Amino acid sequence: MAVNSPLPIASELKPVAGVEIGFAEAGIKKPNRKDVLVMKLAPTATVAGVFTLNRFCAAPVQIAKAHLAAAKDSGKPIAALLVNTGNANAGTGELGLSLANETCVALAAQLGVDAAQILPFSTGVILEPLPAAKVIAGLPQAIAGLKADNWYNAAEAIMTTDTQPKAGSRTVTIGGHSVTMTGISKGAGMIKPNMATMLGYLALDAKVAQPVLEQLVKHAANHSFNCITIDGDTSTNDSFMLIATGAGSLEVNSVDAPEYAALRDAVTELSLFLAQAIVRDGEGATKFMSIIVEEGASVEECRKIAYSIGHSPLVKTAFFASDPNLGRILAAIGYAGVDDLDVSKLNLYLDDVWVAKNGGRNPDYKEEDGQRVMKQAEITVRVKLARGAAVATVYTCDLSHDYVSINADYRS
Repeated sequence: MAVNSPLPIASELKPVAGVEIGFAEAGIKKPNRKDVLVMKLAPTATVAGVFTLNRFCAAPVQIAKAHLAAAKDSGKPIAALLVNTGNANAGTGELGLSLANETCVALAAQLGVDAAQILPFSTGVILEPLPAAKVIAGLPQAIAGLKADNWYNAAEAIMTTDTQPKAGSRTVTIGGHSVTMTGISKGAGMIKPNMATMLGYLALDAKVAQPVLEQLVKHAANHSFNCITIDGDTSTNDSFMLIATGAGSLEVNSVDAPEYAALRDAVTELSLFLAQAIVRDGEGATKFMSIIVEEGASVEECRKIAYSIGHSPLVKTAFFASDPNLGRILAAIGYAGVDDLDVSKLNLYLDDVWVAKNGGRNPDYKEEDGQRVMKQAEITVRVKLARGAAVATVYTCDLSHDYVSINADYRS
């Protein structure tokens, strides 16, 4: 059960003009489940993405990056995204690349486009060959079911250990133009993005120039998907794609355009919602934590300390147990790698409870106050460094018995 994350409602997920979605049950890992997704795009669409920094990046990631670069050179737009779950096609070498390319060729043939106009994505078990024949056999079903109002099914079709689909929609007015955007994400474990196993897809109906979209997706990722961690593991397959279909009336051709900032903020807000949904559905999670590090000398050092806290198994297990063993947080701050940190000026808070004052236990702190906060489903950890004006926030969850069980049994 995800932490304070209600199921999305299919009827509230808005169609985005210029995107048609179809899915299939191809039996890639298990029968009778949605596991192949096709997102067909209008010829007016521009597409940009950010990907995992794991050096063992999966075959589909390598191909998607190459196809995005080729689209800019050739002028032929990306025509479709192809996603499968149940198999990551990672750690599969040249065979993996060949199998991923086979699926691109097959979808391209059925859509009447070039294979380089297809972006492939996979998620699931690593080090096993992609059952490309099953993916290809599912394509006719997915194509036959293409429709704009299919986002809920799309969210289900990319799940692995997720306990629920993750999706959201927004309609905003920018410069007098209405802009509709809808996005989906997946991920519950192997989450520490360096862009999480996470996938995210967000489409909007504005017309956005390619260089602008590339800047926009990086900004959105840096303020959302790059601010979450469940277990500190960066996946081989992480990808976040931003699609501007060009079907609406808003047009943004420059980051200096007056409409850009409003569009950037709207996209980033929905991206953060989708990223937080991943943490709320973390494998075995019972608590959602926001870790805010303030008064840093730089955003980089604030993030370094926030991630050190968010990654610590000792911190995360203490939160699971509602045990205010808060010295573990101080220890994580101390080994974060900020070598000139003056801990005598540091202050630590749990929500409204002032725990550590000037580097030591606050004389007014009472353990029952700390335990009261730690029993909550949502908790804010706030660290004040007294070094400057920089701030960074990382979102994470606790680490429970169920996390071990889920990952011990993942392939069975």
